[in-house]
Amino acid sequence: MPTEEELFAAVDTLLAGEPALPGPAERSRLREAAGVTQARLAQVLQTTTQTVKNWEAGRSEPRPPRRQAYQRLLEGWAQQFPADAAPADAASTATASAAPAPGDTAPAPTAETPSAHPAPAPEAPPRSRTPHPEKAPRPRKAHRPAHRLTPPPADQRFENGPLAVIDVEDGHVLAYCVGGLVLDVPAKSLPALVDWTLTEARLGQPRLHRYGRDGDPLLVLTAAALERYGLPTALSDEERRAGRLPDGHKAVRQLTRADWKLTRRGLGPWARIYRPAEGAKRHCVQLCIPAWNALDAREWDDRNAPRLPSMHPADLARYLGAYAERVMTPRGTAAVTGLELMTALHPPTRAEKDPVTGAFTRALNEDALTAVHDVVECEVPDEHPLLKGRFARHHLRTPAEMLMEEPYDWCRPLTDDECMRQYLVAIDVNMSFAAAANGLTVGLNGPTHLTGDPPFDPSLPGSWLVDLSHVDLSRVRVDGRPVDGGRLPSPFTPKGERPTGPAWYATPTVAYAVELGFEVAPVEAYVRTRTGRYLDAWYKRLRDAYVTTMADLGVTTGLGGAEFLDAMARSRQSDPVMALLVGAIKATAKGGIGKLRQRNRGQVPYHEPWPALERETWRPDIRAAVLANQRIGLHRKLMKTAAAADLYPVAVGTDAVVYPSPGPTPLDVLPRTPEGKPVPGTFRLGVSPGMVKHQGTRTVLWAEEQFEEQGGVFNIANHIKTDPAAGEGE
Repeated sequence: MPTEEELFAAVDTLLAGEPALPGPAERSRLREAAGVTQARLAQVLQTTTQTVKNWEAGRSEPRPPRRQAYQRLLEGWAQQFPADAAPADAASTATASAAPAPGDTAPAPTAETPSAHPAPAPEAPPRSRTPHPEKAPRPRKAHRPAHRLTPPPADQRFENGPLAVIDVEDGHVLAYCVGGLVLDVPAKSLPALVDWTLTEARLGQPRLHRYGRDGDPLLVLTAAALERYGLPTALSDEERRAGRLPDGHKAVRQLTRADWKLTRRGLGPWARIYRPAEGAKRHCVQLCIPAWNALDAREWDDRNAPRLPSMHPADLARYLGAYAERVMTPRGTAAVTGLELMTALHPPTRAEKDPVTGAFTRALNEDALTAVHDVVECEVPDEHPLLKGRFARHHLRTPAEMLMEEPYDWCRPLTDDECMRQYLVAIDVNMSFAAAANGLTVGLNGPTHLTGDPPFDPSLPGSWLVDLSHVDLSRVRVDGRPVDGGRLPSPFTPKGERPTGPAWYATPTVAYAVELGFEVAPVEAYVRTRTGRYLDAWYKRLRDAYVTTMADLGVTTGLGGAEFLDAMARSRQSDPVMALLVGAIKATAKGGIGKLRQRNRGQVPYHEPWPALERETWRPDIRAAVLANQRIGLHRKLMKTAAAADLYPVAVGTDAVVYPSPGPTPLDVLPRTPEGKPVPGTFRLGVSPGMVKHQGTRTVLWAEEQFEEQGGVFNIANHIKTDPAAGEGE
């Protein structure tokens, strides 16, 4: 019960009334005088553009806590742009506020109020932050903000953020940065643009590890910017196949004449332009060209309703800027960035001072992948040079010849009792590959070959040749209860079939057989003796990025059950830009693990070395360990659920599980304790990685019709989606 003092305080507040907001017309005038678009204001206040339009049209009023923030912003603008000032004066005032007069001190920005952008340090070169003298300021334009709507980063070397989207408007080149900042770009050519980026733009990202390196600035070029700098707005068929412009292209020649270099991938969708480093100082700029498919819709966009082609440069800067700040500055595809994130968090080397000579030398970091080690025949894909001459070209390697640790792809017919239930409910595990990497011990050095029936050691990551065909799930008791093994997939094969003889398995798979209570007798093994939890920091970075972005969409870690399901349904229409960011983060996690065993995609002839094999991070054994751990973790929950509620899946596809249900939501099927909480060890609704969300619901009749049309049972797990906008499982 509230106290008497609390009640009187509440009444006094009501009597005083809430601070009055300016009228709708004045709200619009102040925003336009500040040169801020409705879309940008919506981003800052974490609402929609339509909501801001309603506020300025008088159709609705803001509610707390946005009301207080909006009130504070309008009051600040009212002081800068009084109602009796002419529009030109307002623009001049805004411009003047960005550059204090000599001897003045710029006010320190805070996280709560809009602030004038701090002047650059005295030693920094001047930057173009105001309209060109020959152009009249136009307050309505969004590309003339005099202040940043969010505070700058602490590292003043990169005060304008990690990247900029370069666009051309009314003949002027603009750089849209994070936080709503827009810079004028004076560069007339591509080499000049690179020079400006490195000398004036103050773009880049601080290193993620003390022994790592700072992130190079990234420029995202719109179609208008491509035309301005002499680049095609689309690649020809030949250029697309090559993945780059020819070396004789005018833009490439311009860079060469200016002593800039390109990496082996040349001037393509993701290009690096650099000069040799001077000591610890790098001279490198990365280009991202969406018009050349740098931002593939399978990773960066909504495949059902693409948004990137029509996205405003400010929104694109917000999207990629948020990705850079929460994950890292993109360095290629989301998959490439996922792999680069591993190295950024665990650099292979460091500078070490020789105590005798005082000179710095290159030293290896023990917790990182530091060398390209020998590979193991059973762990490599069919096209690897190690297998040249070993098998016929179209030979299908058996489980006794190849490590086949892959996600589930399993389905079974429904029983008569299951057909009596009306619905099939699909649940999906959040960030399942990232969650499987958390806490996983992996090998950091090369393989050691164990022969002569070595004893199994769960502390040694690697590959084991062992017969697990004797493992019978029906003999297993979970919390004292038996399970029906015939209605569960085998934990040892991706197709869920029971193994029939010796096969290669990663350490987590063999350890699970021991956990279930069965003896194992390996024939041989390839193990790694230097081990570590290499992927923990990588997982935590991606976990935090995912959870933070979902919170931006209104889905927080404190929600469970019906509240969580409702929040997930609302999130799909909450903020389209942040919704895309969720997909990009998931693609980074999944793709990063896949890149550990990047295959030859036709770069070189079959059985010839391809570029990925030169990386320290080409580690198919680590990928196998993660996928094995993901599959085993899923099976462990399937067993717990079966024992707790006599509930069995009818299909499992990667990280999606389908259960027959009397009702249409996961709440109708997932087991709960008498207190209403999820049964320990079973699937739990929530936003954190490893927890599950609702993927979709179909009827049992729908499934039977699908089986009849296809002529047999097939995996329906990823075909069950209530809302196409919900996306697919990982």
